Amino acid sequence: MKSVKRVQSSKDNTLPAPPTVDRLSALLDRFRVHASLFHTGALCGTTVFQPQPGRAFLHVLRRGEMEVRHRAGETQMTRFRITEPTVLLYPRPLRHTFVNAPREGSDLTCATLDFSGGEHHPIVQALPSMLRVPVSSVDGLMPALDLLFAEADRVRCGSRLLADRLFEVVLIQLLRWILDHPEQAGVSSGLIMGLSHPRLARALVAVHQSPSDDWSLAKMASVAGMSRSAFADTFKAVTGTTPAAYLTDWRMSLAASMMRSGQQIKTIAAELGFASGSSLAKAFKQRFHASPREWLASAG
Repeated sequence: MKSVKRVQSSKDNTLPAPPTVDRLSALLDRFRVHASLFHTGALCGTTVFQPQPGRAFLHVLRRGEMEVRHRAGETQMTRFRITEPTVLLYPRPLRHTFVNAPREGSDLTCATLDFSGGEHHPIVQALPSMLRVPVSSVDGLMPALDLLFAEADRVRCGSRLLADRLFEVVLIQLLRWILDHPEQAGVSSGLIMGLSHPRLARALVAVHQSPSDDWSLAKMASVAGMSRSAFADTFKAVTGTTPAAYLTDWRMSLAASMMRSGQQIKTIAAELGFASGSSLAKAFKQRFHASPREWLASAG
């Protein structure tokens, strides 16, 4: 007979562990990301990557070693050295400099990442400004990188397109690791911490998948398998916000994304569970301090 794995609860320390849920698909279905390979091979001397609004960077140090520099005050690590194969993720605009030997530099493969919604992408908002993860720390990452390097290094039919898609695979594997190791990734609150919690993740995934449902506190707590008070207290402690505030932010983020894609307010309101376009517009203005039309004009 198989043993039942058990987890500790503030109310009952013999509750069965909740089943595993897919914590990423609903997020990435709603808020997509596109990778574009722009460099593979040796990188010599000093290379500066300038910040660009709405653009992220994903670098993979394949061989060699190099120094990474940031401007003082822009991140906690101003300067550090990498001496092993490592993935560097910059989810938000941040100037960064790679310093290599002038002739025999390190070997890197690099891509830009365009997150749907830019800095408003929920994952971008939830991550620190820079992540440094040794390749050896992420189970299963090396085979994906081997495929990526093989496509990036040779010119074949569709190689650039395939390399871009493989970079996206690498990103998803990295995000999986972050969800399982939030503290090591430098995350202490917010969406990532919520999705890292075995019970809260069930409620968050359900909200992500069905944002138009009538998500009362009791319903969210039921999905999580917790009492209302335990759920509310745990949610606030782990994510730093309340269930109601998170639900509103999620719906408003979806509304903003759908507006950018050209959908009408009435259509968006119906899909997100609002009684009318005017009720959505009112909630939107409370959240973004601008009407949908004003916000869309300023978003470019």
